[in-house]
Amino acid sequence: MSAQREILLVSGPNLDLLGERDPRHYGTATLDEIVERTRRRAAAAGLAVRHVQSNAESVLIEAVHEARQTAAALIINAGALTHSSWALHDALEAFAGVKVEVHLSNPAAREGFRHVSTLAGVVNGTVAGFGPLGYDLAVDAVVALLGAPGMPAA
Repeated sequence: MSAQREILLVSGPNLDLLGERDPRHYGTATLDEIVERTRRRAAAAGLAVRHVQSNAESVLIEAVHEARQTAAALIINAGALTHSSWALHDALEAFAGVKVEVHLSNPAAREGFRHVSTLAGVVNGTVAGFGPLGYDLAVDAVVALLGAPGMPAA
């Protein structure tokens, strides 16, 4: 897959439990359903999606490093690492493509520790609080930003 045609979708800790973990905040869709939805949306724009999910921070960092050579864009839901991982922040900072942070719930409407994102300063933008629809919005943002002047072409 050409770097110009791929989005890396990164799913952090505990997202493998979607569909069964706290549906009040995260809904009932499974991670597999969300990934498939994201793939369909991206395919409609001529982009492929490679997905990596891990509960280990180091695996996510390695995936971001590898994406520097393979992907034009990255969509990330880092889960709780959003609020604590400066290492993931640094890895994302080194990725030159489009980066969109996604959250199923609205962290600003939840516990105080969720109000800070260590990733916000190194991503193009954040989509939060729209459930699985947020992934559609993230793909749309990637497509728009890839076509914007000064951004890598799709």
